[in-house]
Amino acid sequence: MIFGLLKRLPFLLFILCALLFSHKAAHAQTIIRDTEIESCMNEWFTPIFEVNNMSPDQVKIILVQSSQVNAFVAGGANIFFFTGLIEKTENPGELIGVMAHELGHVSGGHLVRGRKALEQASYESILGTIIGIGTAIATGDSKAAGAGSIAGSSVAGRRFLAKTRTFESSADQAALTSMKRAGMNPSGLLTFLQKLEGEEFLPATQQSEYVRSHPLTRNRISTMETRVVESELKNKDFPPRWLDQHARMKAKLVGFIHPERVSWNYDIKDKSVPALYARAIAAYRQNKLDDSITLIDQLLAKEPENPYFHELKGQVLVDFGKIAQGRQSYQKAAKLLPNAGLILMSLAHAQIESAQNDPKTLNMAIRNLKKALQTEPHSTRIHRLLATAYGRTGQDALAQLHLAEEALLQNKKHYAKQKAEMALKSLKNNQAATLRAQDILQIIENKKVK
Repeated sequence: MIFGLLKRLPFLLFILCALLFSHKAAHAQTIIRDTEIESCMNEWFTPIFEVNNMSPDQVKIILVQSSQVNAFVAGGANIFFFTGLIEKTENPGELIGVMAHELGHVSGGHLVRGRKALEQASYESILGTIIGIGTAIATGDSKAAGAGSIAGSSVAGRRFLAKTRTFESSADQAALTSMKRAGMNPSGLLTFLQKLEGEEFLPATQQSEYVRSHPLTRNRISTMETRVVESELKNKDFPPRWLDQHARMKAKLVGFIHPERVSWNYDIKDKSVPALYARAIAAYRQNKLDDSITLIDQLLAKEPENPYFHELKGQVLVDFGKIAQGRQSYQKAAKLLPNAGLILMSLAHAQIESAQNDPKTLNMAIRNLKKALQTEPHSTRIHRLLATAYGRTGQDALAQLHLAEEALLQNKKHYAKQKAEMALKSLKNNQAATLRAQDILQIIENKKVK
């Protein structure tokens, strides 16, 4: 996992396999990418997806690093969770409840208003229009996140996301029904909303963004209480594994986002995995390399086959310039999770940085990046790294093609066209690459027509 910019690697604009952190004001929003957190949330949410005849691949869970308490659906089945909301939850059931509620807006057709215009826009434009960070998601450029105002902070965003009380009640009922069909305890949604209940009487400026865009009333809470009390599942426990995952998720977030709070949140006598995890990450964030590695090694002693601990060690070592050692840790993580695109990207980056001009190592990086592209098709970083690797192996035409791919994802049409045309001039026997360059030019031409 990576959090923050690698100061010693200037060409990296976006940190791969990572929690992406921005040294901006507390109100700034930044996209988070983290294999462990995303995997946990998909595991918890899958039963709800299945009873709604959806697969995890159909729903995009997008994490936003922000102190705000918020979650919303935008641009289709894209559900945004803010870290401020995750930090406020006490168990996975509360997050599952919020997700089921947001999915209720999708299944209830509550997103029709403005939908046609959004469907005709590109993915990044949809997100950029609503929350001002669409470019950050599509391009992996954290700087783009600050270019627009987050939904709920802007008048336009709040108007788009604001829902009627009828919609909110309908989504609540859909969520409770989904959890019943999935055999899951529905209490989480109720307990989460009860935490926010007092905000109903506060001035709008003092309410959380979630309450502003999701009208909360006493009647709504009362109706939900009745349904939960009547539920046969209200005392059903979640799997211990899920509770542990939730504890680790919160430890990871506080370590990266609030390292100064770790000593307050975890007693020095606490030797649990979440406590060690938070301390290891906080030490890294506070530039205490030796302390961080010592703590990560303690975690690995407890769980030597945990890919996320190897990933964290790789990140710490690479960020402090120990590229060869970091590459070894990433290799262990990738061996344990061979299809994790974010980890493969980080490994490839370490391979490129340590390869000098060794063709064998560069070709390994290329293979890892091509595999990563299968699960991360919207990552500009993959294309930037592929361009670098191909350039160093003398395959300039392919390097130009991937620069065109990167520019296309960033909506830099003129630059994408220029690079695709340059690639076409040199591509001869590579039919697949030639066709892709032609496709890029056609996509750009179609955008002009529209």
